[in-house]
Amino acid sequence: MTNDSLPDDVGAADESISQQERDELVEELEQKRSLRGISAVAISVIGICFSLFQLYIAARGPRFVFPNPLTLEWLTVPLQSLQYNAIHVSFGLVIAFLLFPPSTGDGAIARRLGCVVPTLERRFGPESPLVTVATHARGVIRWSAIDPDRERVTPVDVALIATTVTITAYMLGNFDEIQSMRTVGLSSGRPIHEIYTFLEPIVAILSAVGIPLGEISGAYLLGILGVLLVLEATRRALGIYLMALVSLFIVYARFGSLIPRDGAFSLAVDFGVFSVDLPTIVIPLIDIFAIGEFRWDQIVEMLWYTGNGIFGVPVRVSVEFIYIFILFGAFLEMSGAGKWFIELAYSLTAGRKGGPAKASIVASGFMGMISGSSIANTVTTGAFTIPLMKRTGYDSEFAGGVEAAASSGGQILPPVMGAAAFLIVEYTGIPYQDVIVAALAPAIVFFFGVWVMVHLKASKEGISASPDESAVDVRPHLKQGWFYLAPVIALLYYLLIANVTEQRAAWYTIVVLVGLVALVTALDERNRVPLLGTIAGLFGLTVASFALAGSGLIGTVVAAATGAPIEGVPLAEAFESALKQLGWIALAVCGPVLLARPYRESPLLDLDPSVDEGVERVADAVGLSRLEDNRGFRFAGFTVRSMDSGARVATTVVIAVAAAGIIPGILGLTGLGPNLTSLIREVSGGSQVLLLTITAISSIILGMGMPTTVTYIILVSMLGPAIEGTGIPLLAAHLFILYFGVIADITPPVAVAAYAAAGVAKADQFVTGIKAFVLSLNKVIVPFAFVFAPGVLLLRDGKVIGFSDVADLGFFLPEVVVPIVGLFLGVVALGPTIVGYYYARVTHAERALFAISSVLLMAPLMVHDVSTSLLAAAGVEFALPALAFDLALRVVGLSMFVTLTLTNKGRPREPIREPDNEVTQAT
Repeated sequence: MTNDSLPDDVGAADESISQQERDELVEELEQKRSLRGISAVAISVIGICFSLFQLYIAARGPRFVFPNPLTLEWLTVPLQSLQYNAIHVSFGLVIAFLLFPPSTGDGAIARRLGCVVPTLERRFGPESPLVTVATHARGVIRWSAIDPDRERVTPVDVALIATTVTITAYMLGNFDEIQSMRTVGLSSGRPIHEIYTFLEPIVAILSAVGIPLGEISGAYLLGILGVLLVLEATRRALGIYLMALVSLFIVYARFGSLIPRDGAFSLAVDFGVFSVDLPTIVIPLIDIFAIGEFRWDQIVEMLWYTGNGIFGVPVRVSVEFIYIFILFGAFLEMSGAGKWFIELAYSLTAGRKGGPAKASIVASGFMGMISGSSIANTVTTGAFTIPLMKRTGYDSEFAGGVEAAASSGGQILPPVMGAAAFLIVEYTGIPYQDVIVAALAPAIVFFFGVWVMVHLKASKEGISASPDESAVDVRPHLKQGWFYLAPVIALLYYLLIANVTEQRAAWYTIVVLVGLVALVTALDERNRVPLLGTIAGLFGLTVASFALAGSGLIGTVVAAATGAPIEGVPLAEAFESALKQLGWIALAVCGPVLLARPYRESPLLDLDPSVDEGVERVADAVGLSRLEDNRGFRFAGFTVRSMDSGARVATTVVIAVAAAGIIPGILGLTGLGPNLTSLIREVSGGSQVLLLTITAISSIILGMGMPTTVTYIILVSMLGPAIEGTGIPLLAAHLFILYFGVIADITPPVAVAAYAAAGVAKADQFVTGIKAFVLSLNKVIVPFAFVFAPGVLLLRDGKVIGFSDVADLGFFLPEVVVPIVGLFLGVVALGPTIVGYYYARVTHAERALFAISSVLLMAPLMVHDVSTSLLAAAGVEFALPALAFDLALRVVGLSMFVTLTLTNKGRPREPIREPDNEVTQAT
């Protein structure tokens, strides 16, 4: 399926922003390089190796098997968790140093240094030797570290990559020494020149000039370099803000002992002849931050050589879950699923009022299953939807706001939910299946709320469906690309029915996806029946093999040849085991077909344009242009491009979780965590609303410009215990933090997703961010709703409900059905509040009443908590049961909503075209 199958408007939208422009926009926002030549090949090879390493971990675990050429036997090398975590982070560091330049020369420090030579010329003249030296020094610095065009690898990058490899080699080859130093300390380690003898001349030179490098533990030095490498990669990939925050925690661990435990600071100034004692200053609550004294070697050891710092829980989750699911998303996107899902969104919204905006919402939901990145989601779907929205009557800022709001929702939509779902699983111990089931209803409510707002906006502006949209038919579209749904169904099967681990589920799904693409590549009109028949026959034989011998076809043949005992399994188990091999069966059948008939047509194959571009470049480079039409070569290009793309996308996440892991590590080392919990609870005064508001504001501020995963890790470490100890269900507390971390992506002044949408829409960034935030206002209220009514998350006593809970109507109706229905009605009431239009114009007073009814329908217990807290502060006891209060306020909200609806419905209906000022009014 090609772009020719798109409606005319979609094709026009695609011409508005090309694939290259999309890539350039993402690179500009993420500050990535655009490498060419040998550098591009190097980063692709490293990325593919990274993906192969992670695929092996997912398939076989951290036990690597190599053939021993001397003994002709297999050599098994088991890696410890610290070792394979270090390899994981090291791959991320190397790719980060290749992808992100050390400096482009336009930063504050670079600009100041750039003034040195002109200043010296004015003061000493251009012929001065000092100016000559400074000019040469400037040239060396620019050559070694400045990359203004983001298109070359600098010597500094090469040095940092070499240092990364050196440190990782030490951790792989000297693990026994690392273990022994855990009891006696890093200072007991060998000097650096004994670890790496090639450094002896350098150590000798430094010792001669008074730097006793040979007397310092090599492990200590390498640990320091490792931490600094992570900080530098963080600065490049995620910005100086996060690097500074993480560095502040490290400095605090070393010097926090200077904070007096009584909070009293005394200072005496000694003038030699006499001294002056200044008045003692007492800072309230500062004593909470007083900690014991820690040496640098203790801090470095915790951060680099244990599972509590950089290689702690966040990196472990990245190794086991995050990377493999990002890789699954890359394979799915490179297969052409992204474009197909966007086209499916147009098919489903064809002929509807404001169709392009609604297509944006549906497409962003589909893309959320592929990409956990708000920026990537925004640019990919926005390239199609935003130009169409503008053509049908939406203004640029509103179109960008819709796309950014909907795209940010991809990180809260099951089953993938970006990377945060796996972090929630690790931090809470709640099964992944329960997390995605609980997160489903709130995510649907959010997308429904944005849908309502764009519908009301279309009604207000008189925007109808595009004429060309009526030509889109869902049935032929599904028939043409049904196989894109198969991997998603397979993933849900492995997660929810087969009950395999998340890591194995992603591995099996990738195999299924690759097998499907191989089948689609090999399939044509002439071989359809024999190809599918062969796959079906081999699958049946595999089922029989498991049922009779307990292993697959190859295992059964080997057992029969060697006389090994065999034992069958029940038919249901045999069928389930055979399903796990279905992808391999498809590859085994289709691979020879692609090699034997490489130049036949593949009518169903429609890979992502970046795959075809890569295949074309390689074919031109080797001088064999016919390879562009070779089906086998295109399939190989798809596989390689998917692994390369997955590594590039995952690198930012790897660096993020490595840096973020420092913060919980420092909190655990210093014992600051319990003190922070006490401080937060004291500030909140026992009010859940105030505590949650503090958490929400912290999430938004901290999350500005940061990946959601980093925000989640930091806030769970600092605020999580305080929230969990107030009676809020554990899963609800963690989802609350996640939701507000996602909101940060569309909250000005640093609304990265909104800025990406503004780049596509060619709109004002700040206004686009404001509109995206306002359109996502239900995402602000929904977390409060499910915290106070856990039934929205299908929770009872902190656990996901079962059939017995559904049968208990005394619980299910008032605590599950009523809150969920209230949410849907509440977001409908929020629509007129934001847009200022319902069936007809809505007055300012009615907008305020709609807002009140929305809150009462969605989260009435917020009012209960505030009321009880205020009355308690006044010494008044308030004993009305929470459930009765909840139902009473929902009835009041429903009555207000119905009354306002009927009143508005009786007014004359006519579109209102006026300057768009509803954002200011709503805000």
